[in-house]
Amino acid sequence: MWREVQGSKNWENLVDPLDSLLRSEIIRYGEFVAACYDAFDLDPNSKRYLNCKYGKRSMLSEVGLGESGYQVTKYIYATPDIINHVFPNNISIGSSCGKWIGYIAVSNDEETKRLGRRDVVVTFRGTVTIPEWIANLMSSLTPASLDPHNPRPQVKVEAGFLSLYTSNEDKKFGLGSCREQLLSEIGRVVNKYKGEELSITLAGHSMGSALALLLAYDIAELGLNTHDDHTVPVTVFSFGGPRVGNSGFKERCEELGVKVLRITNVNDPITKLPGVFLNENFRVLGGKYEVPWSCSCYAHVGVEILLDFFKMHNPSCVHDLGTYLSLLKCPKRLHVQKEEDIDFINKAKEFVISGLNFNAALQWKNAAMNMVNMVQSQRT
Repeated sequence: MWREVQGSKNWENLVDPLDSLLRSEIIRYGEFVAACYDAFDLDPNSKRYLNCKYGKRSMLSEVGLGESGYQVTKYIYATPDIINHVFPNNISIGSSCGKWIGYIAVSNDEETKRLGRRDVVVTFRGTVTIPEWIANLMSSLTPASLDPHNPRPQVKVEAGFLSLYTSNEDKKFGLGSCREQLLSEIGRVVNKYKGEELSITLAGHSMGSALALLLAYDIAELGLNTHDDHTVPVTVFSFGGPRVGNSGFKERCEELGVKVLRITNVNDPITKLPGVFLNENFRVLGGKYEVPWSCSCYAHVGVEILLDFFKMHNPSCVHDLGTYLSLLKCPKRLHVQKEEDIDFINKAKEFVISGLNFNAALQWKNAAMNMVNMVQSQRT
């Protein structure tokens, strides 16, 4: 059954209605993602500011997951160079040095026996720092070109996400790019347990789900999940995730067998971006120019579980991971009637702008306003 829960049959007959075992697994992986937020140090006066508050051995225990049956093997840092591209005159709006963005954990022997396989989990938090917000506001497609032997120019992804994944600006600590850290550790772990039944599970929230999908594609494209004619399943659990690439990226992920389960809120504007207009639903002249245009259109990947929890006192809840998990834990509340729709867009504007939270950022305030205005135009 674990293979079906991991998407071997594209979650056929498990999504509608939502299977109880699948629901519990979604919650379990969602809690691993929530740990990224709980352990992230946001105190500017702390020596661990914008890094993990705890050591690898104690982190899961410190955030309440000490009985999860997993052990953290590596912390992951992202070193975006977004600021240098957007602000060539070196306007100081924040450091571009490496920030703790997630971790890799492996199930222990007891949990492996319970699950029926050795599970390698990679989790990513969502947007917190200024460069990450800027990356979220970018919307240009660029070739992924992650396999040097076969760059596949038709496979394109969002430039900001790709930069977060591949940039290596923090050379002082010798960390390497986010991608290099991830591929190195995953290769090591898979090789260590290659004689066992394995699964690779990637989970993230918001921007983190975009990184999870990029990593899943990268692993499969490079064949890191294939050993002795045996393919290790690669599964992504995406919470409130945006679109990541074009239709060529979507099709290639499907060809490679990457399984993606997207848990989304119908009222979450982040899941509509990028590609509010040019997306998988776009058609030109009845489809006559559908193929040429498809390379410029964003497309979601995978199977969607669409939630509806609009009736919230605080509009920020529409994208909050805690709300996603709370409602999944209460199945009777998964589908809530929409109410007070008129005031949503104005409140969402205030939420997006306040999330940026940095001084002298008028141009990014305007960008955020434009982003939500696009969402409004789509809703109408």
